[in-house]
Amino acid sequence: MTLAIGDTAPDFEAETTAGPIHFHDWLGDSWGLFFSHPKDFTPVCTTELGAVARLKPEWDKRNVKPIGISVDPVDAHGKWAADIAETQGTAPNFPMIGDPELKVAKLYGMLPAAAGSSSEGRTAADNQTVRNVFIIGPDKKIKTILVYPMTVGRNFQEILRIIDSLQLGAKHRVATPADWKQGDDVIIAGSVSNDEAKTLYPGGWKSPKPYLRIVPQPK
Repeated sequence: MTLAIGDTAPDFEAETTAGPIHFHDWLGDSWGLFFSHPKDFTPVCTTELGAVARLKPEWDKRNVKPIGISVDPVDAHGKWAADIAETQGTAPNFPMIGDPELKVAKLYGMLPAAAGSSSEGRTAADNQTVRNVFIIGPDKKIKTILVYPMTVGRNFQEILRIIDSLQLGAKHRVATPADWKQGDDVIIAGSVSNDEAKTLYPGGWKSPKPYLRIVPQPK
């Protein structure tokens, strides 16, 4: 299955470290950060899970629910959590999905159908495609897909920046320019006509080109 931005995030039921979940019901009206790991007890992912746990106040502030997945069983996740707490200073404080039959990894296109039906005997290299990030909106649509190689730790500050941009755009119909950060000027979305823009931004905008309409970041 190939997923794209704008697709409905596939729903599923799974066992997690927080008990069984029905994914869409679990998300509710929150945003979702669904990020995957090729195998438990892998070094880069150990640091990533600790990083996400430490950012709990930032996820809460943005109404974002993080959830991780590894193709290993839930009981292995519990043992891994102890290592994460010891080495990263905090254990995961969000659910980790167990996917020992590879069903969710296949559902999200992270493993091919020919990958088999068991995590047993598989190595991290076998599962190296399971290094994805899906940012999901409250409408259950996929807003962002990121795919990382095994040796590159994910930049969760960048993921926070993406979420900030998505949430700002959803509320104010704006886009963010290259290297945007909180407080910088933004761009009126191309879907907004000039007549609409006059209502939304009565103070006007800078327009070095007709298609480039720049305004201060809305509050």
